Amino acid sequence: MLRCHLIFRCSARNVVLRAPVLRFFASATRSETSDIRNMAVVAHIDSGKTTLTESILHKSSYIPSPGSVDSGSTTTDFLPAERARGITIQSASIPVEWKSWNFNLIDTPGHADFGMEVESASRVVDGAVVLIDSVEGVEAQTKGVWGQLSRYNVATRMVFLNKLDRAGASFRSSLLSLLTHKLHANPLAITLPVASMNPKNYARAEPGIEGLIDLVKWELWKWTDDGEHSVHPLPLATDNLAEIFATGHPIIPHLVPARTALLENLAMFSEDLMEQLLGLPSVPSSYLHVKSKDIMPHLRKATLQNQVLPVLCGSAIKSIGTELVLDYAGNLLASPLDVRLQAESANTPLRLLAWKVAWDKRRGWMTFVRVYSGTLKRQSTIHNVNTGQKEKVSKLLLLYASEAEEVDTLPYGSVGVLLGLKHTRTGDTLVDARGTGGSTSSRVSLRGVVPPPAVMSVSVIPNSHSDLEPVQEALQSLIRTDPSVRMDTQEGQILVHGLGALHLEILEGRLRDEWDAKFEFGSRQVSYRESTSSIIPAQLEEWSTEVAGKEMTVKLALSVAPLGEGEKGDPAFDGNLVLGVQGQPLKAPDSYLDQLDPLAHLARGISSALSSSPHTALPLSHVKVQITRYSLPRDAPPSILTGASSYILRSKLKEAGMGPILEPFVKLKVSVHEGTLGKVVKDITESGGEVIDLASDVTPSTATEGEGEPYPTDGVYIPPDELSPSSASSRASSSASHAPRAKRTVHAIAPLSRMLDYSTRLRALSAGHGSFDMINAGFQGVAEFRKMEILREIGRA
Repeated sequence: MLRCHLIFRCSARNVVLRAPVLRFFASATRSETSDIRNMAVVAHIDSGKTTLTESILHKSSYIPSPGSVDSGSTTTDFLPAERARGITIQSASIPVEWKSWNFNLIDTPGHADFGMEVESASRVVDGAVVLIDSVEGVEAQTKGVWGQLSRYNVATRMVFLNKLDRAGASFRSSLLSLLTHKLHANPLAITLPVASMNPKNYARAEPGIEGLIDLVKWELWKWTDDGEHSVHPLPLATDNLAEIFATGHPIIPHLVPARTALLENLAMFSEDLMEQLLGLPSVPSSYLHVKSKDIMPHLRKATLQNQVLPVLCGSAIKSIGTELVLDYAGNLLASPLDVRLQAESANTPLRLLAWKVAWDKRRGWMTFVRVYSGTLKRQSTIHNVNTGQKEKVSKLLLLYASEAEEVDTLPYGSVGVLLGLKHTRTGDTLVDARGTGGSTSSRVSLRGVVPPPAVMSVSVIPNSHSDLEPVQEALQSLIRTDPSVRMDTQEGQILVHGLGALHLEILEGRLRDEWDAKFEFGSRQVSYRESTSSIIPAQLEEWSTEVAGKEMTVKLALSVAPLGEGEKGDPAFDGNLVLGVQGQPLKAPDSYLDQLDPLAHLARGISSALSSSPHTALPLSHVKVQITRYSLPRDAPPSILTGASSYILRSKLKEAGMGPILEPFVKLKVSVHEGTLGKVVKDITESGGEVIDLASDVTPSTATEGEGEPYPTDGVYIPPDELSPSSASSRASSSASHAPRAKRTVHAIAPLSRMLDYSTRLRALSAGHGSFDMINAGFQGVAEFRKMEILREIGRA
């Protein structure tokens, strides 16, 4: 049994007592479901997710001291590639106990190339802490992960403005960026930063953070250089604030307005709180007398209903604000009981969702699951709703990053790992094998996980003929662990498709290290798509097959057309739109509750036909397919609709002829010195890119193309510049003679194929001083000359 030390702090003297105790696990059967918080930590790359996770593990007494990303000593980044590169590659789950709450904490990657890890984690969490680098504000992948959380209806979220200890950090600009990029219309500041207890450091614009004001509990948290903290209640009379802060401290005049704004904004969503505030005396300090126990229920309710977005701040690397993040995550984020469906409870039949599958040389296949109803016991036999197979669970584990602890049960609402499952895939629904004979519930599947579309491919060349089969088996195993990887064979050559250059590079290493495959990678290529420009009306067609010695005929009518203006493709169908008879969008084949539903089989056949064009062998995208009519014999199995829809649609696509070719584009954010700006802009335009915006680093970034007007600031508390004395805007306003840094930011969109070597090019153009972010911007059509270049490149011209 693992042991740890529980830390008791005496606030009066900061006495630290250590007593050895046995670790209790978050998913142990003693846990109350209402105290479980399934929570993800998500952000843009290098925003401090793993550092915050380390700080959480340290503050919860899981580890004696936090590890460092730079030194490769963190708990959750345990893969050799993660430690060598200093980035998170795969999501890691750790149960954490804090006060009365049990957190199933999932640390996720921030790089867009590993978006599948965020996708799968978003499917099973009920809440998320979104980190934002307070120097940069909302960034490209911040919006990306926010969209993933929205896609899976993650009920509750809170924001942590990190890195406030850095020069240029701005609490004000970061909060404004939430409105500018339309993450939420009502961000609610829960804490305020205290850059220094010494007013002179504000005057000198010294960077740093030494404390936080908890506006709900009306407390001051102060940290020492060695990471210890003390908590001081703030006085209820405004005249007495000088007892806590030095006379003339610049934060004093902003404290009462900040708490007043918090309560008044929250009261807009609570009639009871509004009545309580209206009953207070009309004096400035009256709002200071409202107790936190009277505020928290209204704040929790508004957070659960997504009416407000709680915003906290601090510095993860200094462990400033970590305890407050844990406190408010426990108080505000949803438990499994808050978001359950009607049929979900501890007493209903067992139902699990496999949200991730991993391979371990020592343990074998590891299936990460969330228990959506019932309780799973060790040595249970479970039925896979999606594949129809039965499998035996050999062991149940709680996984602490790379370390595991075996348990006997996984209760309702918990997250754990199963050993012994050989065929389960990411997104599969698992139920108790007992009593599944023919019942409808045994065919009802939970919503699965949709992989992001691949944008880059590489050829895989086995070292010898005898290595061919082991390489193919290794690739199939790899695809099971990472559904965003796609493999196909074109003209005898194995092609692997991934989410980017780094993704493919990591895949290469995994194939060698985890499966001992012997091969070489060819040159990288982007993954193109084909669309259609033809409109083919629906016409009833027949397709026949033999079932159990009896011929059966399916009748099916479907139309094919390009996506119209304003129509959006479905990621589940790789950017295509597939509609049913009534014009309703079809779901991904594995997402149907009843896997015997005819629409599930029609969707599967259409998806298969769209995966490879009859003209170029490229996947199709931006195509609209609508089923107008179908029928099958009364005694025919619905599964024959898969073959019928695939054959008929492929025939129509062949009849339509080759359509436009699409290639992936990326959004670029490039930061360079003023002197090299012209060279960078010229290089982007000559590479087929388009510059969208040029901005100075001393002004807040504007919303990018396609986002529309920012949310208004009316009714939102916007903190003053003085709270972040080292921010660029504060420095500029405090000294007219102080010139802003000569650095510019270029926002552009460009074809991915021309950006594969951009890191090398930018280094040369900027003399090593440039930096850039790149994020997928979807597929766009190309001109005729570029189409011919692509066809020659793929050997189809």
